[in-house]
Amino acid sequence: MQGCQGCHLITTRVVCPSRAPAALACGLSCPQIVMYIGQVSKDILKWPRPLSPPVVKLEMRTNAEYGMPSTHAMAATAISFSFFIATMNQYKLGLAAAFVFSTLVCLSRLYTGMHTVLDVIGGALISAALLVLLYPAWDTIDHLLLTSPFCPLFSIVVPLVLCYNYPKLDYYSPTRGDTTTILGAAAGATVGFWLNNQYAASAHTGTSVQPGLPLTTSTMVFVLARFFTGILVVLLTRWLMKSVVLGVLGYRYKFPMGDLQARRRLEVEVPYKFVTYSCVGFTATVLVPLLHQLLGLM
Repeated sequence: MQGCQGCHLITTRVVCPSRAPAALACGLSCPQIVMYIGQVSKDILKWPRPLSPPVVKLEMRTNAEYGMPSTHAMAATAISFSFFIATMNQYKLGLAAAFVFSTLVCLSRLYTGMHTVLDVIGGALISAALLVLLYPAWDTIDHLLLTSPFCPLFSIVVPLVLCYNYPKLDYYSPTRGDTTTILGAAAGATVGFWLNNQYAASAHTGTSVQPGLPLTTSTMVFVLARFFTGILVVLLTRWLMKSVVLGVLGYRYKFPMGDLQARRRLEVEVPYKFVTYSCVGFTATVLVPLLHQLLGLM
């Protein structure tokens, strides 16, 4: 999940009803802020992950990262509860679903041996505290994200500057790349929401599957068609942009596309991941709804 949290932020837009752009804007902006703070906190605190042995680690990709706080716990808490708060008048079981989802993610980090109990609790509490602090400003944030003419510039420039100025470590860690992925996807999706609102895109005015509809075969086919269509377009966008951006950067800095060490350099990793996933976020919020409308999946 860690390397694809940016995709999780915008995948909701692919499968969710399209009639609540403001709620989804909140659901993107708050986890974006929470995740950046969590990722930076790891590299500032530099608390090690649980030792193995005695812990049996089932995941090795993020083993090079520090442990405190658990950004999985932070992401699960931020995403689930921000969407619950933003849509509490639409879904009766939203609180229970948010609690179950965040709890399962937290427990999974303990089960895989990647975090201590303190890491997980700390991450969840930090995320909850940030949500409480941000909640009074949600209406203001929504209004600015959807109406301000400076939103696209702000949404791209600020995250990009933060990524380039990410804390430096003595060795390579995937935290900078993961953070760039998260901020890039959220930036692209935010610009997409702004564009939809500016031009009153039909993606937000058409009908959609309403909460509470009986789970019939036709409804399931509709939802699955919508889901797989959206995911396919998102994956194609990711593949295309990854190839194009890496090709351009490889030509600029004289390295082959398969050179992993070169792709870890600051001047390569940040633009490569930010551009790729900002395009993914934009595709999920603008192009996918348009395709859904064209195919009659709204």
